[in-house]
Amino acid sequence: MNWRTTMGALLAMTASVEFGLAADPRYPDWPCVQAKVPEISLAAVWAGPPLDDVSNKWKDDAKVTALVTKLAARRTPLEEAQKAITEYLAGSTTEKTMTGKLLFAGLFDTLNAQRSSVMNGLERVMRKQRQAADKIRSDTLALQALQDASPPDQPRIDELGNQLVWETRIFEDRRRVITFVCDVPTAIDQRLFALGRTIQQEME
Repeated sequence: MNWRTTMGALLAMTASVEFGLAADPRYPDWPCVQAKVPEISLAAVWAGPPLDDVSNKWKDDAKVTALVTKLAARRTPLEEAQKAITEYLAGSTTEKTMTGKLLFAGLFDTLNAQRSSVMNGLERVMRKQRQAADKIRSDTLALQALQDASPPDQPRIDELGNQLVWETRIFEDRRRVITFVCDVPTAIDQRLFALGRTIQQEME
């Protein structure tokens, strides 16, 4: 492989790590074009009765806890989750109200925690990308120096070139993962809003 023709592309690729960061200086490690919102606002996803009197009580109800786990799992299709809510919220209006509040309090806590975990993971990966970019830049410059030497050390050039191929592959794989995972917090927001709306409709 002629590394002279790819060095500029490698340096440009790693430079994009810095230029591609979100503009908000409060979150220097946030890699997504979507603005970082650290927590879901309750008011943005819930228009039902206040949850102050249930807070962490949902954890004391085994049935609610089990259902929250099922509903919060992204592998559970949204329509299936909504159907499970409708089937679960039965009984008198008073019972529906209390059970619905417990259920949504559990979903709010659980999905907010999931969301935070995803965002923390994205920032960890971005820090690794920065380190990887620095290594690729360093190795690219080292390769350039080896090629400019007279006489060139061809075995070392081949070794470092192969190392750069591997480093670049990992870097690009991470970049694709970041792009995909950046959509997850928004998907969690939308799921929580949709499930909250279903709970409210059943409580009415």
